[in-house]
Amino acid sequence: MKKPIRYAVIGAGALGRHHARIAAGLDGVELVAVAEPNAQQGQAVACDNDSRWVADYREILDAIDAASIVVPTSQHRRITEECITHGVPVLVEKPLAGNVEDGRAIVRAAAGQGTILQVGHIERFNPAFQEALKRVQSPKYIRAERFSPYAFRSMDISAVHDLMIHDLDLVLTMAASPVTHVEAFGICVMGGHADIVQARLKFANGCIADLSANRVNPGFRRCIQSWSASGCVTADLHNREVKHYRPTDKLLNGPTPHALAQMPGADIPQLKEAVFGEYIETEQPQIAECDQLTAEIGHFVECIRNDSQPLVDGQAGLAALEVADQVLASVNAHSWSGNVAGPIGPHFHDVHTQRHVA
Repeated sequence: MKKPIRYAVIGAGALGRHHARIAAGLDGVELVAVAEPNAQQGQAVACDNDSRWVADYREILDAIDAASIVVPTSQHRRITEECITHGVPVLVEKPLAGNVEDGRAIVRAAAGQGTILQVGHIERFNPAFQEALKRVQSPKYIRAERFSPYAFRSMDISAVHDLMIHDLDLVLTMAASPVTHVEAFGICVMGGHADIVQARLKFANGCIADLSANRVNPGFRRCIQSWSASGCVTADLHNREVKHYRPTDKLLNGPTPHALAQMPGADIPQLKEAVFGEYIETEQPQIAECDQLTAEIGHFVECIRNDSQPLVDGQAGLAALEVADQVLASVNAHSWSGNVAGPIGPHFHDVHTQRHVA
């Protein structure tokens, strides 16, 4: 019988507690510790999962085989590199780091040590996205929307690294081509960083993607849509629904509805009824039940057991981070009313110049 993988969760916040719960319940995994400087918080999560609490993760680096790193983004590089230096495989929550320089340093460290590095782009494990991806062939246009209520967490980063980073990873996966141009603008509503961001990416293969991220929205919306020669695939990632609209043989090989509509005596009401059904067919596949975070952590554990490459490795996390930095650069360079002012809003605070932009 194989020895259990000794697992630790570093960071016991809103998401870290779920990492701990799931790791504690996986076969062949022993949750040996929860590391959290906030004693009350860390002790509660450790107690709930029959584990022990430590204030400082460095106490346990020689006693674990793997770790989830679920701390504020600004701490990712320091903690991840220390784990990697001790030969500990890591699952670091998205984004990989707060900036490209730190992200590259993490990837170099993992490569140098030969240590498994997985990045927590959880939507890759969403069965709705996985089903949509199977149906997308050479996309020409992609649209992604990710809206959520203000959560009062991840306030040290903008909506680009908080929300849009998910869809940047998905869009890069779908387009499978280098980004050649980025345009973006952002608005700050709650104070600190841009809360609403709109971006357009252009790819070397001609694909165009529009991405919208809004973390001050009344409700949740997480959708991605792709247009290609195979039709239009829409995935509701929140409700886990996929619809595939594609042309029928009648539309591809017969007289077009446009041509039929020009003929004398054309029955326009009948043609309207025939659009969806006779000319465009709709398929709505059944989506499997799946807890994404369980699938993600389970995949990480299997990669450790089999010494295999994660689905979302350091290079994938870095690629999303590099485009995120381009989006932020475009946001900060955007011209409002002829003046380069970056994000705007009632409470936007420019942390670099310590001034408020009206």
